[in-house]
Amino acid sequence: MSEFSLDLTEDQEQLKGWIHEFCVDVIRPAAGEWDEREETPWPIIEEAAEIGLYSWEFMAEGMMNDPTGLTMPVALEELFWGDAGIGLSIVGSALAAAGIAAAGTSEQVMEWLPQCYGSPGDLKLGAFCSSEPDAGSDVSAIRTKAVYDEAKDEYVLNGTKTWITNGGIADVHVVVAVTDPDLGSRGHASFIVPSEAKDGGGLSQGQKFSKHGIRASHTAEVVLEDVRIPASFLLGGKDKLDERHARVREGKSGNSQAAMQTFEATRPSVAAQAVGIARAAYEFALDYAKQREQFGRPIIMNQAIAFLLADMKTEIDAARLLVHRAAWMGKNGKFEFAEGSMAKLKAGRVAVWSTERAMQILGGYGYVKDYPVERWHRDAKIYDIFEGTEQIQQLVIARAISGMCIE
Repeated sequence: MSEFSLDLTEDQEQLKGWIHEFCVDVIRPAAGEWDEREETPWPIIEEAAEIGLYSWEFMAEGMMNDPTGLTMPVALEELFWGDAGIGLSIVGSALAAAGIAAAGTSEQVMEWLPQCYGSPGDLKLGAFCSSEPDAGSDVSAIRTKAVYDEAKDEYVLNGTKTWITNGGIADVHVVVAVTDPDLGSRGHASFIVPSEAKDGGGLSQGQKFSKHGIRASHTAEVVLEDVRIPASFLLGGKDKLDERHARVREGKSGNSQAAMQTFEATRPSVAAQAVGIARAAYEFALDYAKQREQFGRPIIMNQAIAFLLADMKTEIDAARLLVHRAAWMGKNGKFEFAEGSMAKLKAGRVAVWSTERAMQILGGYGYVKDYPVERWHRDAKIYDIFEGTEQIQQLVIARAISGMCIE
């Protein structure tokens, strides 16, 4: 176990600089265009793949081989400083990969992680499918079913997923489904649904959503109609699932829910993305305030502006500290009072608040598309919503600090 430290390693500092350079040279110049197009930015993902930023090796190194837990938050803050929509297109496959890593056997991890990314010139995408039209934050309300066909040693999946990043266009869909309805949320499991299911195999894309923000990231419904997959595509294996179900029926612990295993692993990283957006808005507003003159002097000379920027800097640094603490605690098994949810709650709030304050500092210019602040403001709002709304984070934290089942 590593000691918690705010000092980044030399490798982490180099990584931060490397991603920052990629953002300045490649992502930021194209961000406005892809936001307007509302399309997956394949050329930029290809460039990210060519330098190794979009790859399963990068994710594995950052998430699995880093004792400090800080490599991914550092990388993601920098990437989302560049642009949230493009950033999410680059890291969207990581949620599926995290689901595989959290629940899969070592053989499944080695087989399927690379297929979530592909290689330069042959890109692949991954998608993690948990939310449903009537089951967002309430994972216990999931209705997608996976029924075992013993004669063929296959599972048959039926249901509809929604709000899925890369949904319907991914090559690997990781689908959370109900395997035993009598066990409630403890009767869930995760399944690999490969690209073959899209070619007449029962998996199709439903509605593609036109969104308020993160518009370069593809978000859509995923419809599963009698999708047949080998039992070996059940993450963790059938023997392990049967053992878990038996424990639950006996009144024993069944360990984490399939969806929650993934969310717990990724929450600090999502919070780091929000910090990156907030920092982008703060830095732009600071530079603007130094240059913009009113009444014969830069507007930062007015306390109303200067104090606002001081508060923005303070809030962003506070959010980052919570993110780094949560990332280290999660890596070292130290979560005690829902520190991951604390980081996500704070970072989401700070991103929305900071981008709004930046718009205020720019005045009318902050409201027009000639400047990137209005895009950052639109992008920030999703961090109060996805991977657990602001209210869900409060609920998780309240339960953790009270030890009571608050509803």
